[in-house]
Amino acid sequence: MTIQELLDKYVSLEISRKIEENSRPDKSKSSLRGLVGSSSAIMAAAHTKLTGRPVLFILKDREQSVYFLNDLQNILGIPVDADNIPAPSDQSEVRTKTFFFPRTARVPYQTEDTDNMNVAMRAEVLNELSKGICRPLIVTHAEALFEKVITISDLKRSTFEIQPGNQLSHEFIDEIFHEFHFEKVDYVYEPGQYAVRGGILDVFSYSHDHPYRIEFFGDEVDSIRTFDPVTQLSVNKAIKATVVPDVSKSETLEKRVSLIEFLPEDVAIWISDVDGCMSVLSTEFQRAMDKFSKLDGIMRHSPPEELYLDDKTFQKDLLYSRLVEFGITGKFPEAAAFRFDMTPQPSFNKNFDMLSTNLANNDKNGYLNILAAGQAKQIERLYQIFEDKDHEIHAKPLLIELSEGFIDKENKILCYTDHQIFERFHKFRLKEGFKKGKEALTLKELMALQPGDYVVHIDHGVGQFAGLQKIDVNGKEQEAIRLTYKGGDILYVSIHSLHRISKYVGKDGTAPSVDKLGSNAWQNLKRKTKAKVKELAFDLLKLYAKRRAMKGFSFSPDTYLQTELEASFMYEDTPDQLKATVAVKEDMEAQYPMDRLVCGDVGFGKTEIAMRAAFKAVADSKQVAVLVPTTILSMQHYRSFSARFKDFPCKVDYINRFKSAGKQAETLKALEKGEIDIIIGTHGLVGKKVKFKNLGLLIIDEEQKFGVAVKDKLKTLRENVDTLTLTATPIPRTLQFSLMGARDMSIIQTPPPNRVPIETTLTTFNEEVIRDAVSFEISRGGQVFFVNNRIQNLQEIAGMIQRLCPDVRIGIVHGQMEGDKLEEVMEAFIEGTYDVLVSTAIVESGIDIGNA
Repeated sequence: MTIQELLDKYVSLEISRKIEENSRPDKSKSSLRGLVGSSSAIMAAAHTKLTGRPVLFILKDREQSVYFLNDLQNILGIPVDADNIPAPSDQSEVRTKTFFFPRTARVPYQTEDTDNMNVAMRAEVLNELSKGICRPLIVTHAEALFEKVITISDLKRSTFEIQPGNQLSHEFIDEIFHEFHFEKVDYVYEPGQYAVRGGILDVFSYSHDHPYRIEFFGDEVDSIRTFDPVTQLSVNKAIKATVVPDVSKSETLEKRVSLIEFLPEDVAIWISDVDGCMSVLSTEFQRAMDKFSKLDGIMRHSPPEELYLDDKTFQKDLLYSRLVEFGITGKFPEAAAFRFDMTPQPSFNKNFDMLSTNLANNDKNGYLNILAAGQAKQIERLYQIFEDKDHEIHAKPLLIELSEGFIDKENKILCYTDHQIFERFHKFRLKEGFKKGKEALTLKELMALQPGDYVVHIDHGVGQFAGLQKIDVNGKEQEAIRLTYKGGDILYVSIHSLHRISKYVGKDGTAPSVDKLGSNAWQNLKRKTKAKVKELAFDLLKLYAKRRAMKGFSFSPDTYLQTELEASFMYEDTPDQLKATVAVKEDMEAQYPMDRLVCGDVGFGKTEIAMRAAFKAVADSKQVAVLVPTTILSMQHYRSFSARFKDFPCKVDYINRFKSAGKQAETLKALEKGEIDIIIGTHGLVGKKVKFKNLGLLIIDEEQKFGVAVKDKLKTLRENVDTLTLTATPIPRTLQFSLMGARDMSIIQTPPPNRVPIETTLTTFNEEVIRDAVSFEISRGGQVFFVNNRIQNLQEIAGMIQRLCPDVRIGIVHGQMEGDKLEEVMEAFIEGTYDVLVSTAIVESGIDIGNA
């Protein structure tokens, strides 16, 4: 079944026609009651198809609004990235675009920076509305409406358009962008920046996902393109560049209006949870009033009613609007009520016999059963489970991602989503907008370099950074990096060759020796290093060759239990995660012993791949050993594996110093008898006392943390055993083996949807910075790790934090603590009893505490 067929069913309903009639200009309000799950987005899509009008959808909070946006985009077949929508073939047809209108994340009457991505999304909506050339479907939430917007006349005055043939001097460009509060930089990588290099102007407008590159011939604009700030490569040619500033800037005395006043006259407003929205606006407005009352009287600020929307004004706006309430209940008694008889998707707790019976009964009662999934693989898994259990399938597959299922009793349509069946977490998706990729970060690092810092050039060795300089290359001015070498030699490196330079990383407090240009010292050092790596690798290469020549255990193909385990993963697989899973299983099913390295950043899903491999081994009556570098990590893995396999016939246990000698002996005895399927432990696992009945898979987490002695013992243990190694930071030797083919490697590069990037700031020791960072994190409900490598100093550090933040609860852990005490403090931190954990580096390896 296709989504178009499902949508057509709802478009053709009598109730849809009546709702459309009631939304005509001579009518005012409709109330759609009883809608649950994604049915509200389906009805909204059907309504937009029937009326062809622009719509503003208002939900209570950001999360609800983005889930609704995703449903609407998927149902209408509109890509998440609005810029990729093809223009209609019929030029008379108006192009439909969906937009998300967020809040700026700016606190009223505070000078903190806003979230540039949010500002850009707001500016994009206002810019498109001012043009009036598309039919907008705007999804927003109460907090976003709370911040009033610039008027349409002010926006047009603030918008600057550049077209080929325009005459623009460098002085005028600087003047206009200074007025727009744009920052002049060497290379643009986020909205609100511009750069001038010779005859090229790069500018990143707040209204577009990509920056513009404008080429000049003298003072005349010659051509305009958009480009990717990460790769610096062109994306598309542009007819003109529309530069929109940050339209949310500062509390000045300019006039501001509600977004509703900005909308076209024929707009329909759909609002869910009216009371909830009113409550949010009332709370936010009161906070703004409190802030305003505490301001210094000398400062010029507009009062809250000019900058922010309160609940009373919002209610007045709605009274004169073409309004559609949707959801479970209605707020406006005078609205024409349209009732739906719907119930939410029930929870089956992964009981597929119950699900099959439910679908069969509904099929008998004349229901159209639909199973919706965003990935074809999930539908395959579902059908495979039904097939393995010999159940007949009484449902049609629908390849679409929906946030929630529903049962429409009146129209006999039942729609279940795969993530609710498998109890997986379903994450919303927003378009990426501007990207901060590796090159962009490199540019940022370049700006952070100070003259005198050591850098390494891949061809010339260690030199010192001496700043950026403009040089003449064939009559054209170019930006270059100036590096100084031994004897005062100078090397200029083009800004486009940043990939050949890296910041020097060495032992703290030790200055490296600077190389001399033109000498063979650097090339000799590289050659010697390569030779040393090969020497170190020789023994291991012999081992790998021997392993490859040996016959290993060939695991059976996946059973229905394996399919059920994988489908019940609470998150959606990323493409790389899926690819790595398939590669690992193929290796396990092969004749020779597996030796695969899975390399991926923290939080990219390596442990899930290990769990699937472990379960595959257990399903073939083999034992699994999971080797981890720290006691804390062994406990975490024990909890994770136990929770993941609790519904399956699989016994998980552990050995580490937290266990008494007696209990360890019992565990080892059970392991030797084959009563334990998966054993998790630190380097003690490779000891002489540990004996397996039938070891089939060895999983090594963070291999680089283990010493040479442990690795030597591993050689004998894993000669003909399948081995899976997980790491976020592979050591050069491991990496070289993988690249030269001695070991297989899977790289997980795609982050989970909406993963927040890690930001690293290097600063000198500063009590104010520590106080502010800790206080900010605690105020938003988070927790903090404070890592210090000397055990003797931990108490002193804890005392300092207590002095700076008196109301913060602090715990201390280090590797020399008693096992019971260490476990007690860690568990207390996980449960939120402590706000700050002062520790040594024992917490560094793979510790997963999402709140910290």
